[in-house]
Amino acid sequence: MEETISQEKLEELVDELSKKYFDKPFIDEVTFNNRLRTTGGRYIPSRRTIELNPKFLTELGQEEFIGIIKHELCHYHLHIEGKGYKHRDSDFKELLRKTGSPRFCQALPSARKQTRHRYQCKDCGHVYERARRVDTKKYRCGRCRGKLVKVSC
Repeated sequence: MEETISQEKLEELVDELSKKYFDKPFIDEVTFNNRLRTTGGRYIPSRRTIELNPKFLTELGQEEFIGIIKHELCHYHLHIEGKGYKHRDSDFKELLRKTGSPRFCQALPSARKQTRHRYQCKDCGHVYERARRVDTKKYRCGRCRGKLVKVSC
């Protein structure tokens, strides 16, 4: 699903969602940030800017992307009103609930780590899959303390 959206359309979408769910216009800046890796978006209070990860739109679709925008708008509007806009604040949690915004976004399918190293315990046979190499001279099996050996991946 290859969806892209222009900067102008993005600004219109964010303003439209802000009016629909918060009954307030979005008057500041919203941009795409391709450098975001693990998050769908972020709100920067010092600049009153929302940055969104375009990969979430292209890989997970418009519905997930709208959820991310609503989440960031919760931060934005609470900050402007001088209320608790951080994840741990009750004002923030309450506004998320009222607007039907997600607390967290899904992981990107492209960001899922792949197993590159597989180890097996000589004693109990338990298999460990790891992204990073393990020093088999230093580490042992977590179940039975047996010796680990590298198995081809």
